[in-house]
Amino acid sequence: MILEIVGYIGSALVVISMLMSSIVKLRVINTIGSIISGVYAVLCGALPLALMNACLITINLISLWKLSRKKQEIFEMVPADSDNILLKKFLGSNQADIQQYFPDYQPDDETVHSAYIVLKEGAPIGALLGDVTDGALDIVIDYSTPTYRDCSVGKFLHEQLPKEGVRTLRFAKTVAEGHETYLKKMGYVQDGAQWVLQL
Repeated sequence: MILEIVGYIGSALVVISMLMSSIVKLRVINTIGSIISGVYAVLCGALPLALMNACLITINLISLWKLSRKKQEIFEMVPADSDNILLKKFLGSNQADIQQYFPDYQPDDETVHSAYIVLKEGAPIGALLGDVTDGALDIVIDYSTPTYRDCSVGKFLHEQLPKEGVRTLRFAKTVAEGHETYLKKMGYVQDGAQWVLQL
């Protein structure tokens, strides 16, 4: 009975991994599920199933290694203004998703004077909007598409922004609970009503 439960848990994790929008989360959860399923297969004597899970584990680990090696190299940051056509199209295409995480954001927000678009292979995958004053960026939105919602875009921006003269990030807008978790992971600290990060 315990062995069957182990098998079900492994299978469930493999299935759940397919629902992940983040490539990294998909690979990690799939690997854990494959390990559990592989153990179950070995204990049951199902060698073909064990071999398949061993292959999945190997593929996932290789993919994760490649992602960790190349992630920073494939991104490009492009400074822009709020009227940039590419930026407007990107924000418009993802408006519903953006509103879930930044309910106060309005496309015609007059506090947005600076924008940084993150590209992967020429396609926009993230955007940071706000207003820069004396090296501090007051953030209006810090958005990335679901596939890249694994802190990779944020880490990349934090490496690039000092080159643009940005040394401090401040965030005081209303955010969803999920975005607060992201802010904490990225090293922001709460200072009164706003979140602050020194780059």
